Amino acid sequence: MVAKINRGVSLYGAVIYNQRKVDESTARIITGNRMITDITGNPHNVMQQTLWAFDSYLAANRNTEKPVLHISLNPSVDDRLTDGQFAELAREYMQKMGYGDQPYIVYLHEDIDRRHVHIISTCVKENGEKISDAYEWNRSMKACRELERKFGLKQVENKRKELLEPYLKKADYQSGDVKKQVSNIVKSVFGSYRFQSFGEYSALLSCFNIETKQVKGEFDGVPYNGIVYTMTDDTGKPLCTPIKSSLIGKRYGYEGLEKRIGYNVREYKAKKWQPKIRNEVALAMHGCRGDREIFVRLLAGKGIDTVFRENDEGRIYGATFIDHKNREVYNGSRLGKEFSANAFERLFNNPDSIPDLDAHMPDTGLQRGFSSDMESAIEQAFGIFNLEANGPDPQEEALARKLQRKKKKKRRSRGIS
Repeated sequence: MVAKINRGVSLYGAVIYNQRKVDESTARIITGNRMITDITGNPHNVMQQTLWAFDSYLAANRNTEKPVLHISLNPSVDDRLTDGQFAELAREYMQKMGYGDQPYIVYLHEDIDRRHVHIISTCVKENGEKISDAYEWNRSMKACRELERKFGLKQVENKRKELLEPYLKKADYQSGDVKKQVSNIVKSVFGSYRFQSFGEYSALLSCFNIETKQVKGEFDGVPYNGIVYTMTDDTGKPLCTPIKSSLIGKRYGYEGLEKRIGYNVREYKAKKWQPKIRNEVALAMHGCRGDREIFVRLLAGKGIDTVFRENDEGRIYGATFIDHKNREVYNGSRLGKEFSANAFERLFNNPDSIPDLDAHMPDTGLQRGFSSDMESAIEQAFGIFNLEANGPDPQEEALARKLQRKKKKKRRSRGIS
């Protein structure tokens, strides 16, 4: 079980968030403690009754910056609890955390496959004393482990993975609620994968049947940049109207994405994380014998998705690898020159130009670390705070422009404008 504790200043905001889900029939109130009345029996007055229950507590201490508690308890998607068990789980958790005598209300959320509860309370006692939050994270972890054993719940080793895993699957138009599906996947991918350019981010989301595009324009003379997301089928065909990033959250728009990319690049430059898949890609290049489908299948068996970008004539001008095991994304040339778009174009479309594949394996650079060319590429990529500067790799962009010029020249020679 994973517990998330949030503190805030707005009691109304926390209550209305949960009440709206109740009104939409995706959540239910299952219990409460020290509330003014039996709130479950007053559906029309529930908002007012809930807010009243906390009035005297919040009024007793106006110096605490964030007195409102909003806690969620998240068992595994495989756990099955009754309403009564969820209510008891919430009661015991609050008791262990020192909030057992506080007023609180418990909502059971059923808007996703993983049923979970939200608890609204306050960290201020009726006499105005603030309840200590010292070592809160450690105490919460201990409480979760104890409750897992008592209620027979699945033990969670990785908090982030447990929370995000249910959403890391392809979007399915037939399942309905397109906006919610897209939103859940975007949030999960954004928070759990490492990418260093818009091209890598876009390739990553394409694995989950979501197309990502940058949009530019001007409003009242002021230029703007934005991001839109669209659900697609397995072939990449759009299935819905593009969804503005603002409908998902500011963090997932142009500026938020720019900050995330910048942070990832700084971490990469500091060698906080480095590619772990060079060897697997090299082995697949060697073992596929120039067959693209076999290459993709070999890597898929290792938990690595491959996304190739091609022009209208089928020429490869970009390759991106999504390492799902380590949650990292790399343009091919970031792994080394031997993994650039040109290398794959030769491998798949002109294998005769490659010297005896059995004679030697591609140099993965695993033993000698990063080459000077690699370091130079990282330095260039570090100016990444402009999304356009961090689209497809410069090598790939140059190749794409060259192919586009050839195409235009051919069209002019045919008399096509």
